[in-house]
Amino acid sequence: MKKTPSKDSQLTIRQAKIRDIHKIQKLIQQVYPKLATYPLSLIRGQINSFPEGHFVAQYDGEIIGYCASIRLSEKTVMASHTWKEITGGGYGTTHDQNGDYLYGYEIAVSPDYRGMKIGQRFYDERKKLCKFLRLKGIVFGGRLPKLKKSIKLKKVKSPEEYIEAVQARKIQDPVLYFQLRNGFEPIGILKNYLPSDESSLGYACHLIWKNPEFQIVKSESHKSLGNIDKIRLAAIQYEQRRIKSFEEFQQIVIYFVDVVSDYRCDFVLFPELFTLQLLSIENERIPPNQAVEKLCAYQGRLDDLFHNLAIKYNVNIIAGSHPVKDKEGTLFNTSGIYLRNGEKHTQSKIHPTPNEKFWWNMAGSNHLASIDTDCGPIGVLICYDSEFPELSRYLVDQGANIIFVPFLTDEKQSYNRVRYCAQARAVENQCYVTLAGNVGNLPRVENMDIHYAQSCILTPCDFNFSRDGIAADTTPNVETVVVADVSLKELMDARSTGTVQNLRDRRHDLYHIQWFKQV
Repeated sequence: MKKTPSKDSQLTIRQAKIRDIHKIQKLIQQVYPKLATYPLSLIRGQINSFPEGHFVAQYDGEIIGYCASIRLSEKTVMASHTWKEITGGGYGTTHDQNGDYLYGYEIAVSPDYRGMKIGQRFYDERKKLCKFLRLKGIVFGGRLPKLKKSIKLKKVKSPEEYIEAVQARKIQDPVLYFQLRNGFEPIGILKNYLPSDESSLGYACHLIWKNPEFQIVKSESHKSLGNIDKIRLAAIQYEQRRIKSFEEFQQIVIYFVDVVSDYRCDFVLFPELFTLQLLSIENERIPPNQAVEKLCAYQGRLDDLFHNLAIKYNVNIIAGSHPVKDKEGTLFNTSGIYLRNGEKHTQSKIHPTPNEKFWWNMAGSNHLASIDTDCGPIGVLICYDSEFPELSRYLVDQGANIIFVPFLTDEKQSYNRVRYCAQARAVENQCYVTLAGNVGNLPRVENMDIHYAQSCILTPCDFNFSRDGIAADTTPNVETVVVADVSLKELMDARSTGTVQNLRDRRHDLYHIQWFKQV
């Protein structure tokens, strides 16, 4: 059903935001009903990869159109490619901050609002952005929706003949004709561009629009980082010792948050399950199921504590983790992420360890998402999760630049598994990884009797960073705070011009991360 504008209706084209992803997902499902679910993680990754290149059309508060673009080098956009290869599996992770062409890879307009020139408005926005960034032009692969039918009716024999016929107005193709009318020129055929596009037989028309205002000038390339560059990270190496009350626990936490706030830190990370210290208040051995019930009862007080501290001390707090039960009574090892603007997010552990299953009957979560903060997207992987490389790659595909790993290990071998895997995650994803663990002991608390930790802040291994890939380290098994400044600019430079470019050089034609439990 086509919608008719009212006299009070308002249509705006604006930059897409992370808060729009649920509505964008609904729109794409409406536009492409035969398409498999377009996951939220994909849309989140697209926007985070290059916020300036993603637009929505909003009509009376509803999102009725979506447009996605990234920057790429001339060599990349001119070479033969598929949609999956050039977009990083759809996540937009191939975005090159120094790229000299804008590459369009998605436009979706609600069928209820066609006829309002939404597509035209999106093309105009792309052209404005291209001129503003002083890029050479815009490139994309255009669908050929009547190709299959035209070949079947023997009107043409090939995609090349089909394009010539459309240019000569012998075949009416509203999609390709619209692109030609907007100044785009065919420069070739892309084979197997989108195999699922049956009406186009998987082909696409390789199209280019050349920026008439382009001049070769020496200027600092535009960055997608806004005003953010230096970010100060802190990790608390927390000593487990007996306490007598929740108020005593609270005072210890306030002390550490106050310290990192004085150092003007943007983030502070506490260790995994450091709240099990609360079981030492009564200091009696009790069965694990009773211990969990006691801990879950603290959840409300912990939420209030960290929420208030994040706002009062102006620091984003990753509050380690704590046992949390859902509405069905299933127990998860969950990290609370408390942002200084008052927002709260949670991330539960995906892979419980054998000990967690045995002692606590903990389940693994099915949900993993990057979290948007005032310093850009971050991710949280709780201890054992850092040992599964797919998870960090999935977060980085969604735009995460920093991964926080709260951990709990009892001896050095266990710690080394987490440490070495975290360093690998920093290298292979060209991101920062921060670790925070427990030290000390709680003799009468099951599964918390001894600890080993050497908390740290890790970087990729390249010339932009410390030679050993360690921004800051701690003395093992001593309660302390580690602080380091990291640079998003240096991270982006490493991804685009580093000695190796792990993210850019992935073989998207061979493999990708697919999350089956969509949310």
